Amino acid sequence: MNVKIPFVDLSFQHQPIQNKIQQAIEKVLLNGDFVLGKALADFEQKFAAASDTAYGIGVASGTDAIALGLQACNVGVGDEVILPANTFVATLIGVIRAGATPIFADCDPETALIDLEAAAKVVTGKTKAIIPVHLYGQMVSPRQLLDFAKTHNVLIFEDAAQAHLAERDGYKAGSVGIAAAFSFYPSKNLGAVGDGGILLTRDGEVAKKMVRLRNYGASYKYYHTEPGTNSRLDTLQAAVLLEKLPYLPEWNHLRLEIAQQYDAEFAQFAASGIIPMQNQSGAGHVYHLYVVKITESCSVSRQELQETLGNAGIQTGIHYPIPCHLQPAFTNLGYQLGDFPHAETLAKQILSLPMYPGLTTNQVKEIFAAIAFTFTSKQQLLVVNG
Repeated sequence: MNVKIPFVDLSFQHQPIQNKIQQAIEKVLLNGDFVLGKALADFEQKFAAASDTAYGIGVASGTDAIALGLQACNVGVGDEVILPANTFVATLIGVIRAGATPIFADCDPETALIDLEAAAKVVTGKTKAIIPVHLYGQMVSPRQLLDFAKTHNVLIFEDAAQAHLAERDGYKAGSVGIAAAFSFYPSKNLGAVGDGGILLTRDGEVAKKMVRLRNYGASYKYYHTEPGTNSRLDTLQAAVLLEKLPYLPEWNHLRLEIAQQYDAEFAQFAASGIIPMQNQSGAGHVYHLYVVKITESCSVSRQELQETLGNAGIQTGIHYPIPCHLQPAFTNLGYQLGDFPHAETLAKQILSLPMYPGLTTNQVKEIFAAIAFTFTSKQQLLVVNG
């Protein structure tokens, strides 16, 4: 199939700064500081500052940022951690790797963000932390989170893998809780040219422990105070991220403008049963993904819509088709179908449309022409078969 509009296209971001990226890589090659080098230290400081946070500790992936970050916050064996059922499996794996017990909560069907009222119902005496996943580029309300943490005496550990520089209630993603994990997977709003992640924290002791944990648990060379691991953000990746970081606010703004175009077009489909996920944070939403629900009242199915778009050369995605509690690998947690109805319903309804800086107005119109064609074709088929 000829792809006319890919789900993700990084060329708009990379081409104008290609020379800067190449020069940054060459500088690392010349310096030879491939591990824990100067570019990493510079990026850690600048990304933390951009996120209104004190410390940044680069690691090998977003998953490691969660797993090691929780350990750095002294969350582990015997502790329960609340997280949403509708998140990427990395959030769950991070909790398990930290040694803690994951406790799922359902989500808000309008935003797909964790439902804090549902989360409150699963708090126990063992609950140590809650992980609000800032999903699709929108933060869970910091004001509500802080109230929740104070009421239930738990830590807030943010999963901000999809929310680079997102804002809400006067807070930036990564600045609300004791710590926050970010991913720099290439397709993220701020992406590396491979895997990478970072832990942000305002707590100096958490930062010090995280520095040890990512580097074999060493307080200094050959002196290991805890069983850490090898998880360091490569200097080459940090150098690339350092060059891209100044452009991130502009790229996020372009994502917002594209989302507003989508919203305007979807207004024409208000009665069709296709509903965009609700934006409750205005310009603070950084739209890592643009997600819609194909509800039961819609005359076309999600599969039919995906197929028509695919036949037109338009790629789409589903984030995520199977909630964590129903994944075969984690049946030992004891959850079953029906435990989290909102997450389960969304998994059957949601569809992610192309979203990236550089997506043009004409391309958005082309996407909607294909959506409209889906409805027209279905109606014609019904008339023929009627």
